[in-house]
Amino acid sequence: MTRPTVAVLDYGSGNVHSATKALEAAGADVRLTADRAVAAAADGLLVPGVGAFGAVMAGLRAARGPEVIERRLAGGRPVLGICVGMQVLFERGVEGDGVTEGLGEWPGVVERLEAPRLPHIGWNEVRAAPGSRLFSGIEHERFYFVHSYAARTWSMPADARRAAPLVTWSEHGEPFVAAVENGPLSATQFHPEKSGDAGVRLLANWLETL
Repeated sequence: MTRPTVAVLDYGSGNVHSATKALEAAGADVRLTADRAVAAAADGLLVPGVGAFGAVMAGLRAARGPEVIERRLAGGRPVLGICVGMQVLFERGVEGDGVTEGLGEWPGVVERLEAPRLPHIGWNEVRAAPGSRLFSGIEHERFYFVHSYAARTWSMPADARRAAPLVTWSEHGEPFVAAVENGPLSATQFHPEKSGDAGVRLLANWLETL
């Protein structure tokens, strides 16, 4: 059986090699690339992200990543965001006194969690959305998180023309969005590539949707 091709967008983020290895273990033919044509042509596009919201958005803009993501989604071509690669899909991020505009694929703001200890580092449970394809067979597994900021609410209005997004939650001090499945656009706040067998299975589940 032909392995689906996945482009990992290389725009200066820090976790590209571990993401590449995890995708290969999940069954993908992976291309680590900054080439927009390669990213556009692949069966799937993975957008990694480590560090600050503003720095990730600056890196994406420099590589014309928003253009690639927008064109893929307009054509119904799958995109998966990881960690800050998920956060930038929201309208804006708030860090300290600074506000950075995101990609605006989903309404909402990424803010600092209200928790007794930050960053949130380590394994945590999730409450998988009913009917989730990403979490099929791994609904009760734990996943690896490293973050201080997250989307603390979900406010996307219902649209009778489209299936409602599937939103998975976790909790650290307060509930936060741990994953979203929204047509061709999916994302996780945690790191599948650092989540052992459960993370590889999640990536394999995503590959099955390509």
